[in-house]
Amino acid sequence: MRISVRALGMESTQAIHEHVERRVLFAVGRFSARLEEVSVRLGDANGPRGGTDKTCRVVASLSGAGQVVVEDSDADLYVAVDRATSRLGRAVARAVDRRRETQGRRDLGWPAFRPTLGARHPVFGME
Repeated sequence: MRISVRALGMESTQAIHEHVERRVLFAVGRFSARLEEVSVRLGDANGPRGGTDKTCRVVASLSGAGQVVVEDSDADLYVAVDRATSRLGRAVARAVDRRRETQGRRDLGWPAFRPTLGARHPVFGME
C-alpha cells in the first residue's frame, strides 16, 4: 500500500506528513493487502484569512473493487485529518465486507441453498 500526501494552497511540514501517514496506517492498516494506494490531499480554501476551510480529501484505491473517497474540513487541519481517516477506515471496511459478500455468493452459486437431485431434504424429508 502506497501513501501519497500532497498539500495544495498551503505550506506542508514534515509533522503534518507524519501525522497523516500515522493516521492512515491506523485507520486502514489491516486492509493493506487489499489497498493499492491511499492518496491524501490537504488544502486551505481561504488562505491566510482563516476559518473552517482546511480540507482533507482521502482517496483509497482498492485492488479490483474501485475507490473509496472521503472528505472533511475544519478550522484545524489535524482535526480534519483525524475525522477523514476515521471515516475512511469505516468506509473501507464496508467496501471490503460488501466485496466479501458478493464473492461468497458467486462462489456458492446463488441462491445459496440448492438441494441436489435425488437427495432427501434434511428438514422436510422431501426428495
